[in-house]
Order: sequence, then structure tokens, then C-alpha cells
Amino acid sequence: MQILLNKRILLGVTGSISAYKMFDLVRRLKTEGAETRVILTKGAQTFVTPLPFEVFTKHHVYTDIFRFSPDYPIIHIDLAKWADILVISPATAHVLAKLSQGIADDLLTNIVLVFDKPILLCPSMSESMYEKKIVQENIKRLKQQGFYVMAPTTGRLASYMVGTGRLPEVDDIIEMIRSFFMPKGLSGYKILVTAGPTKEPIDPIRFLSNYSSGRMGFALAKIAQFCGAEVTLISGPTNLRPPYGVDFISVETAKEMKETVMDQFEKVDAVIMAAAVADFMPVYSEKKIKKQKGLTLHLEEAPDILRELGKMKKRQILVGFSAETGNVFLEATRKLKEKCLDLIVANDVTLPGVGFSVPTNKVTLINKNGVREEWALMSKEKVAMRLCDRIGELLRHRNANT
Repeated sequence: MQILLNKRILLGVTGSISAYKMFDLVRRLKTEGAETRVILTKGAQTFVTPLPFEVFTKHHVYTDIFRFSPDYPIIHIDLAKWADILVISPATAHVLAKLSQGIADDLLTNIVLVFDKPILLCPSMSESMYEKKIVQENIKRLKQQGFYVMAPTTGRLASYMVGTGRLPEVDDIIEMIRSFFMPKGLSGYKILVTAGPTKEPIDPIRFLSNYSSGRMGFALAKIAQFCGAEVTLISGPTNLRPPYGVDFISVETAKEMKETVMDQFEKVDAVIMAAAVADFMPVYSEKKIKKQKGLTLHLEEAPDILRELGKMKKRQILVGFSAETGNVFLEATRKLKEKCLDLIVANDVTLPGVGFSVPTNKVTLINKNGVREEWALMSKEKVAMRLCDRIGELLRHRNANT
């Protein structure tokens, strides 16, 4: 999914020790198909030199507003016209203060004042600096002026102390940049996504679960946010890192999943139930069950979350998933009708490249009128993009008729 293909990224690097991480960012942008130009402030050159950036970008690095460039004769204006987005990373407390006051005393800050497209700031500093009232006021002012500001992460800082102020992960910066180039068909909507398996305890040692990796649900949460939605992701246990900026809630059992979904339901416009919620729960034993011949586990029916949502829904769009091994369409159509769904995503998990623990999927989308769309094998991100498009169409149609 080459969202950044041929996109023009202007990267401003300022004087933070985390500036070295921008080598990886520029390399990654190159592999995504983007064109990148780099500006190094005087402070940045204390930590990094132009040469590695020139190797990765195959282009000259800019450091001085008064140095003539044949490519960009009026350098601050011409670079601003060239770029689709300006990313300042790392953004120090010093540069945040200058930008909040409109100070233009070098190439980068002059470009900011003439730039009329998105500007993304990625702060990096010590925790004590980041939490300082004046820094927080500067960040608030910048957001009010239309700048996009990523929150720094928590971890080990340059001081060897653990705190908030670390530069956002390069993966998250890439994802944030991607989001600016996605159509905003879900802007203004609140979307709830569920993902992953559930764990149903047998005794204090063991549990029942399934093979769900959570990849499809996590992809949906990320893409829905790219498309402008306010996203809540409720997930059972997975090894995945939640998408940046998504409201993430972790659960374990089907009962916990139900309680959390029900708590969020009235607040959202659409629910995408991509989670593989257990169908059955064992009767729990307070003590470890000892090994024995002919052991029998007593199972109870787990809560059917989608069925209950279907009975409760008023204006919400409900989307279900049906992972099958037999008559896929018959079973999916039954679920669609019985649970009052608007859409169901059906697939045969026995097919190669389909189902759990793989990055691809081959699905059939069925709407409540029984109309089918068979999609070719594609990445789960592409499936998520198409599904978000369809959900956006349904939401807009709903709004037009209310």
C-alpha cells in the first residue's frame, strides 16, 4: 500500500540528540516511494552531518537561507512550494517556542511562515522540559494555529532517566505522515473496532482461545483513523502495538469484551466487530485440574456481542466478520440476518493466504440486501481501506436520510 508514492516530504531536523533517528526516517520514506528534501538547523549539525542524508535522498541538504541554490533560487519560498508536507523532527523546545511566536531567524523557520500545507511537529526533549508550563502553552498555541503535534513517548531518555519526552517512534511518524494523504471519508465519525482473540480461563493455569492474531482489526483501526475517524480499538491479547493516536482498550475474556463494547456503543457511529470472540466458555475451576483419563470440560455459551448490539442499535452501522471452513456464504448470510448487521465480511480460512496470522486476506463483502462483492487476495490494510470506504458510504447515506 504505497500511500506515499511520489509524495514530496520536506524534513526539518533541529538540535536534539535524537536527530540521528532521522537517518532511518529518511531511508524509510525512500522505500515508501516518497521524495524527501532535508533541512538541518545549526543546532542539528552539532549532532548529525549532511552527508548521510544526501546519500539517502540523493539530493543536496539545505542549511542556510543565505546560500544560493540553483534548484531553489528563492530558497525558503521555492522549497515551501515544492513540498506536500513539512515535518519537523525532532522538534526541540527551542524551535517550538520560536514557531509559537512567529520568529523566523533561519531557513527552517522562514519556510514555516510561508508554508500553506500541513506542518507536523515531533517533539523531543527531557521530561522536565516537556512538562514545563511554558512548553505546554507553546504546544497548545501551535495546535490552535493549525500545526499538527505528535505526543512524545515514554521511555529511557538521553539522561538515562525514564520519562515522557522521547521522540515518537519512526514507525509512528511514518504512519502519521501517511494519514495526511488518505481521503477523509470518515471525518467527524466515531468508530469502534474490536480485534484479536479472547482467552477463556479453564483454571488458574490454562485457558481456551483461538488463532486470531488481531491483524485485521488493528489494520481497520489504523485505516479508519487515517480516514479521519475518532477510533476506539478494543482488543483481546495480541503481540501487536496499538496504532498511534487510537484510543486503545485491552481485554481478555468474552465477558470483558462485551462489557467494554456495551459501554462504548452509544457513543459511536459504527462498530466493526473483527475480534474472534470465543463461542464457548469453560466452567471455571478455582483449582488446577489434575491430569486424568477421560477428562470432560463443561462449556457454556459465550455472550453473542453482535446479536445483542443488533437488538440495541438505533442509528449505528454494524459490521461483522464470518471466518468459516464450510459453506461460507450460507453461514455469513445467516449471521447477517439474525444479528441485524449492515455488512458482513466473509472468508474461508482454509484457503492459502487467508485467515489468521497472515498479512493477507481474501474476502467477500455482503450487505443487508444480500449483494455480494468478492475481493481478490490483498493485504489486510487494503481490505481495511475498501471496507472503510463502504462504511463511509453507509454513514453518509444514513445522515442524508435523517
